Amino acid sequence: MRTIPNSRSSRRVALPLLGSTALAVAGLLGAAPAGAATAQSSHTSWVRSCAVIHTAGQMACNALRVTSTTEHVNALGITPDATPSGFGPSSLLSAYNLPANGGAGQTVAIVDAYNDPNAASDMAVYRSQYGLPACTVASGCFKQVSQTGSTTSLPANNSGWAGEISLDLDMVSAIAPNAKIILVEASSSSMANLGKSVNEAVALGAKFVSNSYGGSESSSDTSYDSSYFNHPGVAITVSSGDSGYGVEYPAASKYVTAVGGTSLKTASNSRGWTESVWSTSSTEGAGSGCSKYDAKPTWQTDTGCSKRTVADVSAVADPATGVAVYETYGASGWVVYGGTSVASPLIAAVFADAGTPSASYPAADLYAHTSSLNDVTTGSTTSCSPAYLCTAETGYDGPTGLGTPNGLTAFTG
Repeated sequence: MRTIPNSRSSRRVALPLLGSTALAVAGLLGAAPAGAATAQSSHTSWVRSCAVIHTAGQMACNALRVTSTTEHVNALGITPDATPSGFGPSSLLSAYNLPANGGAGQTVAIVDAYNDPNAASDMAVYRSQYGLPACTVASGCFKQVSQTGSTTSLPANNSGWAGEISLDLDMVSAIAPNAKIILVEASSSSMANLGKSVNEAVALGAKFVSNSYGGSESSSDTSYDSSYFNHPGVAITVSSGDSGYGVEYPAASKYVTAVGGTSLKTASNSRGWTESVWSTSSTEGAGSGCSKYDAKPTWQTDTGCSKRTVADVSAVADPATGVAVYETYGASGWVVYGGTSVASPLIAAVFADAGTPSASYPAADLYAHTSSLNDVTTGSTTSCSPAYLCTAETGYDGPTGLGTPNGLTAFTG
């Protein structure tokens, strides 16, 4: 069994690879990570793209880069006739019953810390590989700015956050290929600077803002809520975290859509796919739980938590069923990523496909259309009380929220 030290602690982690059955899905451009024939006989190893920070007010990205796949690449990208490992756009659109060519007329913002100097060129390779329309600075489709809106004075380069940036841009490209994209780069990973970046994204016209980072809750969170995340009419998505049961901020904000994570596999059912809670161990998997500080939003009705419950909705996050990403600053080309950092930009792009939000806080639309989501009913991250905060159940549960996208109805007002 192949293992790799997890940067979060000294424990060693091994995850099962999705079997070769996924490679046989007809018409899908993206495939499951390459590996042995069955999940039981081979394993996925990964590292965190960003170091975990345990200081209040400091955030870490939730991207997990798989280290056990081998890509066949050349200087121009993928070797001709070779498909990148990891799910690509067609797989994701199929899994979540989403239309092709979505996002027209919408602007999606990605908020991350530090700078990726290769962001535009790497995204161009990803989009070209999968036949997606170009999205460039020159055409006005893509904009890369600092937290003050500057296009020339960007933050310091950072290879860990660059991986997060590549992942975020590629997921928005996959799900909403006709949307404009704004990448807002905070000068540091502090909540204050990332929050200012959220405000800048909204000021620049984005109606959909993805945040794939989180940190420890603190008594300052309610202040952060009002300063950075209270933007009525804007769909702000936040990944729930990769450390299993336990709540991160800003996923706990009552003004955002908190996005949990699943393990996504092909199946012989009518959907063609199946999902369960993503969990590696009691401390690795989709974040969930009950906030210590944030009030419960009016649209959330579960009774086992008197304050804000995480999450609201979910999407693929398991590194063993991860997604293809093209990254050259911190990596050497095609890589596979997992983590709830996959799910947040994916859900932001689904909101963009559905059109301009009509609700003041678009998470409320999900709770009004629960039958239009794929309910995830299997898996858990650990044992907790009440059990639904860490175990999948029929209807709402913490790790997967109300479920995963099944078309756009639940994301439309």
